[in-house]
Amino acid sequence: MNRSEPRFGFCVPVFANPGPAFFRTPSWTGLDPAAAIDACVEAERLGYDSVWVADHLVHGFDDAILEGWTTLSVIAGRTSSIRLGTIHLAQPFRAPALTAKMAATLDVLSGGRLILFYDCGWQEAEVRMYGLDWPTEDERIERMEESLELITRLWQAESPVNFRGRFYVTDGALCRPAPLQRPRPPIWLGEARHARWADAVARHADGWNSVPANPARLQQKLALVRAACERADRDFSQLELSLEIQVLVAPTEAEVKERTRAIANLPASKRGEIRHDILDYLRSEDGRPLHASIDDWLVGTPGAVAEQLATYQQRGISHFMLWFLDFPSLQGLSLFASQVKPALRAVV
Repeated sequence: MNRSEPRFGFCVPVFANPGPAFFRTPSWTGLDPAAAIDACVEAERLGYDSVWVADHLVHGFDDAILEGWTTLSVIAGRTSSIRLGTIHLAQPFRAPALTAKMAATLDVLSGGRLILFYDCGWQEAEVRMYGLDWPTEDERIERMEESLELITRLWQAESPVNFRGRFYVTDGALCRPAPLQRPRPPIWLGEARHARWADAVARHADGWNSVPANPARLQQKLALVRAACERADRDFSQLELSLEIQVLVAPTEAEVKERTRAIANLPASKRGEIRHDILDYLRSEDGRPLHASIDDWLVGTPGAVAEQLATYQQRGISHFMLWFLDFPSLQGLSLFASQVKPALRAVV
């Protein structure tokens, strides 16, 4: 992979979470499905490489969130070339054989655009409220790995699959039509909380993702994944490395300040942990540039954001999954495409 040409994805606002909590969609006061889908169409027009849909059952303001697979299918029908990715698709929500079938269908209908970003699940409350099992983390990882083995076999099998795992069984299962991408759609896993998790990445993943992290913390995670690849005799350089991160970009530093203070002054929704360190700074009146204080966001003018991106790119990140903090405004989405991307080429 050519590390000098990073890819940029748009994280779809499938939930609203206004105010200084969770900091993914802080400017959006209420869910509007049509606006979210229209933004994906605009992202494709602007040249973004991918769109990403989170997978939760309850989330955000009033616990309102669009279901991930259904939403991604609608986006597939409204677009023609942009890649379609899940964000931490939760293994506990769907039987793995059904996930294989759904993913294969979406890959076929979209013309081979799916990225399956999978996860063992991490929000216990939403799993239990839907009556689903919530075992220990070690067992959830084991279930995820067994699920990926079954999914891959179903995608690639030329004959019925009789699978006998510890958790899952199929009797002559078929997955036809097979995914359009051969030998299979790419599989991504996220995070590196500990060695057990990193080992799963080394065994199964084509791509790896980090949640928002400053460069120093990201380096620690990458070291865990690299060590796991060495244990598995896996070529670390073959992993596509990605970062999910918030971005707030505006033409001038004054405009960036104005927009962040507007976010800080919104009433907080009931879900999400308030980052008081960020909130205090957003409301401050000192003269420091924002990007010097919020080190796990991309914040500033186009040139400043490009410099921050270059720091991550130097650590191997080649795919950036972006939450635009000014949404439902599309100014950040447009400004990033027209000014940040060219500025990054100049920096690198």
